[in-house]
Amino acid sequence: MTYVVTDNCIRCKYMDCVEVCPVDCFYEGENMLVINPNECIDCGVCEPECPAEAILPDTENGLEKWLELNTKYSAEWPNITVKGEAPADADAMKGVENKLEQFFSPEPGAGN
Repeated sequence: MTYVVTDNCIRCKYMDCVEVCPVDCFYEGENMLVINPNECIDCGVCEPECPAEAILPDTENGLEKWLELNTKYSAEWPNITVKGEAPADADAMKGVENKLEQFFSPEPGAGN
């Protein structure tokens, strides 16, 4: 098992999860974070920290595409270990549906 970041993170990117991760397995895209499933130790401390409820265990049904997306982009995007600022419109974007199709960017973030 591993945890994955889902579309609730897109354009929210609060980054509270980054602060609590003991193994620094988060990677930053332009408008979302992903988890490297090979580095995640399945501790689950990140899940309750996410204000957007974007982090879920990959054992839940229907998360296969998110496991693939997290795997792909964690290999391409820079690692992030320090919480940055959430986008100015993060609260307004929380709960918006179909964010993957409408707002996802494959571009890397700044990392740190």
